[in-house]
Amino acid sequence: MRAVVALGNPGPEYIATRHNLGFWVSERLLRAGRWRRRVQPWGEVYQRGESLILRPLTYMNRSGEAVRELAACFALAPPDLLVVYDDVDLPVGEVRLRPAGGPGSHRGMQSVLAALGTEEVPRLRVGIGAPPRGVDLVDYVLSPPPPEEANVLACAADRAARLALRFLEGGLVAALDSFSREGKGERV
Repeated sequence: MRAVVALGNPGPEYIATRHNLGFWVSERLLRAGRWRRRVQPWGEVYQRGESLILRPLTYMNRSGEAVRELAACFALAPPDLLVVYDDVDLPVGEVRLRPAGGPGSHRGMQSVLAALGTEEVPRLRVGIGAPPRGVDLVDYVLSPPPPEEANVLACAADRAARLALRFLEGGLVAALDSFSREGKGERV
């Protein structure tokens, strides 16, 4: 069993924001088949066969609580999880897949790694770029991108969804193979 963990914030006010790119990717995955939905106090869990998608309801900075619950409920080890999230340290539209590593400046990923007690957690990052000079980081990530940037991010979310689906179907090695064939770190 494998799970894609889509990081974001619950609620309609956050749907179109940069910080919800993990949810953008999960929406694309959910369109690709029939998923059974269960709502837990800590998150929305979608299941299709041996594949799971988690959208935490704990808000970004407490995502680890939902991930820990999911892992316990379904006996998932960290390598069975693929965490998908936005990254201000990558240029807009760049997609990166890694088997492990630190959280960088992302508080949601910090929460996930702390909850799981390891950095050996696969992750799929979608670049949103750094905020312009003089713009607060929180304001930047919690705002919707302008239309031209939104189009680039939508294409990046499409690519990330293809890689996430490959992870669910064949594991990390299969996803990394697809990532290599499509072009590492390629911007869309």
